[in-house]
Amino acid sequence: MSSRHAKNFNEGPINWGIFKQLWPYLLEFKQRVALALLCLVAAKIASIGLPFILKHTVDELNSKSVTDTVILVPFALVAAYGLLRLANVLFGEVRDTLFGRVTERAMRRLGLRVFEHLHALDLDFHLNRQTGGLSRDMERGTSGVSFLMRFLVFNIVPTLFEIAAVIGVLFYNYGFSFALIILLSVAAYVGFSIKATDWRTQYVREANQADSSSSSRAIDSLLNYETVKYFNNEQYEATRYDQELANWETARRKNRLSLFALNGGQAAIIALSMTSMMALAAYQVAHGTMTIGDFVLINAFTMQIFMPLNFLGFVYREIRSSLANIENLFNLLAKAPKVDSPSDAPLLAISRGRIEFKQVAFHYRPDRPILKDINFVIEPGQKVAVVGESGAGKSTLVKLLFRFYDVSSGGIYIDGQNIRDVQQHTLRKAVGIVPQDTVLFNDSLLENIRYGRPEAHDEEVQEAIKLAHLSEFIQSLPDGVNTQVGERGLKLSGGEKQRVAIARTILKRPPIMVFDEATSSLDSQSEQAILQALREIASGHSSLVIAHRLSTIVDADNIVVMAQGAIVEQGNHQQLLALNGAYAQLWHTQQKSQKRAMSMDS
Repeated sequence: MSSRHAKNFNEGPINWGIFKQLWPYLLEFKQRVALALLCLVAAKIASIGLPFILKHTVDELNSKSVTDTVILVPFALVAAYGLLRLANVLFGEVRDTLFGRVTERAMRRLGLRVFEHLHALDLDFHLNRQTGGLSRDMERGTSGVSFLMRFLVFNIVPTLFEIAAVIGVLFYNYGFSFALIILLSVAAYVGFSIKATDWRTQYVREANQADSSSSSRAIDSLLNYETVKYFNNEQYEATRYDQELANWETARRKNRLSLFALNGGQAAIIALSMTSMMALAAYQVAHGTMTIGDFVLINAFTMQIFMPLNFLGFVYREIRSSLANIENLFNLLAKAPKVDSPSDAPLLAISRGRIEFKQVAFHYRPDRPILKDINFVIEPGQKVAVVGESGAGKSTLVKLLFRFYDVSSGGIYIDGQNIRDVQQHTLRKAVGIVPQDTVLFNDSLLENIRYGRPEAHDEEVQEAIKLAHLSEFIQSLPDGVNTQVGERGLKLSGGEKQRVAIARTILKRPPIMVFDEATSSLDSQSEQAILQALREIASGHSSLVIAHRLSTIVDADNIVVMAQGAIVEQGNHQQLLALNGAYAQLWHTQQKSQKRAMSMDS
């Protein structure tokens, strides 16, 4: 286990200030919370009254003078005992029912907030995260919030109130000795529980981390199922997963042994305290200073104290565990996106669709520049293509245009507006993309295409399918547009997925179109058909095309040639061929490859 993880596990006490962040979630249903608290108080009053009923019942039954009138008293007391017991249970059930909706709504609100926040974080965060571990952190965090809110409000505080009330009753009725034993026992129990639980929190965190790591490893391997098969690495993946499970097993063993030490210490304190209380009560009964009813009352109060006290130990342990889980959740919420807009940023106003990359430079690390002094313009309605060898920085331009990253210097302008100064959602609404690598949702073809504009009608989706030349393929499927594409679209070929992506963008119909090697997975016949469709839908729109096959962009108004993150040439197809430079070299190389492939086919 890495030193970085070890440092996290052995940090100081968890920040209890997160209760302040949870408080607003309790206040959404103020009336329900108030009624639940009233039920709590009523249940505790009934609970404290039970031992007194027991005392008087025993004393009445032990009375030597028995008459027809007097014999009714014990039965009345027994009936009262039953009613108090029923009231205690019913008030508790009503309390839990009332507060259940508060807890469920809090989990919903917090879960949604985390979900929205994760979507607001920048691309860099999502490229470095582990999906499985993140999912488990969210699940454990929201479950921890539920536990914390329910048990803190309805168990810890009421239990402490009950303990204080019982100590007061014992002191008032039976003197200092009994109250002192209870007070010292409670202090020793709570003190030991807090110290021991704080000590073992590190093992809880280790177990959670090991659980997240093993889950991440399994999900990562299964998501890359085909890659594992291609390289015959099933055993390698199994060995790595088993190592993660071994770490989990070790962490769980430490957690279990530390729990044994905690439970053993608590049991010893409870046993010593109860023995002391019963011995003192028995001594006083034997010397006639207490009745048998008093002995029963003290026994009942002692049991009544230590039952919730024992539960208090469990609740405190679970709260500490929950806080360790919630800590990760709030750490996620505390992450600020690196790409953000001012709170008062205006909406992007598209009038003509002119795009300008002005002295744009970009780097992930200062010592490794990706783009250097990029300058070009896409005039309204123009088609501008960007070409170059792999690693030249072509696709990075697309990420910067979508503001997945911010430029390191310079600026990108749409109709004179710096995209850093406008609201991000309006920017992305104005730009449509057909990406090189299309990932689909595990849903039907119809819904995957409709994702381009969720409010679109079926007729509009069918029109997009027709323009993307998907109709023939869909008609060949038994379930047609209702065919399930599988997780990440694995049931479709690369070309089929790309045509779905094209249909999505056709459906969106944005004023600015981006094609990131949009036909790279298509055969020549399909490519020509879809290129014609793309020309039709891009007509009148500003288009940025990232291209590998130069034959697809010979009609571009301007072709930007990149090498090693910089622009080396610009011009249309004929101008660049006349220069006989980098573009001409790429063109002639691809033409030779194409002729060679055609001769081999023939």
